[in-house]
Amino acid sequence: MVKGLHPAELKDPVGADIILSNAFHIWDTFGHQRVKALGGLHRFMGWDGPILTDSGGFQVFSFGEKAKVSEKGVKFLSPHDREWRFMSPEICVEIQEALGVDVAMPLDECPKVSEDRRYVENATKRTTRWLKRCQEAQTQADTTALFGIVQGGMFGELRARHAQEIAELDLDGYALGGLSVGEGKERMQAMVRATTPHMPTHKVRYLMGVGYPIDIVDAVIGGVDMFDCVLPSRTARFGYLFTQHGRLAIKHSRFKDDPRPVDPGSTCYPLATFSRAYLRHLHQVGDLLAPRLFTLHNLVFYQRLMARIRDAIDQGPDALLALREKALIWSGPYRDPQETS
Repeated sequence: MVKGLHPAELKDPVGADIILSNAFHIWDTFGHQRVKALGGLHRFMGWDGPILTDSGGFQVFSFGEKAKVSEKGVKFLSPHDREWRFMSPEICVEIQEALGVDVAMPLDECPKVSEDRRYVENATKRTTRWLKRCQEAQTQADTTALFGIVQGGMFGELRARHAQEIAELDLDGYALGGLSVGEGKERMQAMVRATTPHMPTHKVRYLMGVGYPIDIVDAVIGGVDMFDCVLPSRTARFGYLFTQHGRLAIKHSRFKDDPRPVDPGSTCYPLATFSRAYLRHLHQVGDLLAPRLFTLHNLVFYQRLMARIRDAIDQGPDALLALREKALIWSGPYRDPQETS
């Protein structure tokens, strides 16, 4: 569940239809069998909508040298209790089926940006073999969809080849993994454009871990359908609010006497009735209300962004390009219209 928010708030005012949970962290800290015994993840969290779980492959491989990869799986030192754990494709599927989720992600190997081509090629081949083992391990394919994850590092040819290869497995959806890991925006979008033409058009195409409004709009133009990212909620906890004039850092002293709402003219936002001065005060004194309000605001902003994208798709390419110009502003630093007019 989103930190600090009640499931009912994700329905209204946010308007979310599906949420992402991390199966790795649940397994590592609480235990998937305990969740199963308590009625499954939906009941455990009090969420009655669809749930997609990330397998934790990215988290495991972010441990660097503390992760020991073999054909069987990966052994790593738990960040929770500093004990050694082992994750295999079969365990990955077992965890997510025990949680009772609607969409499961397979175990994949996520190479670093700096890895050379030979390493990335071998990791990508292993990801395919692991994916096939995940398919074979499924016992609830009728209730838990399995997506494939396209890897290939920063090599467009490898990504295109991998997308074609796993498309033959006829999975429920396909994701682009291993991006937004420090490669830079231009390189990331180049990898998206190199990959999506080789992904099935009749299945969901999902870009994992992205991103700013401009990243999302650019990826949609490149053929992506679905996204997840912690950025709206994580930046909110640090006092950054997305507005039609850019990202507003509420901690700045310029707002300590500002009577305006965060985004004037946007009456549907959770923060519409509060002044910037009051919100800054909440943030500065560490009031627990601050991150809750800021998270609600950013999530509503992103839901409206996705609605605008859907409308622009219906209207045609020119509308998407026009939306892209706005997304550039929304992703950048806040520029007060009263100071720039």
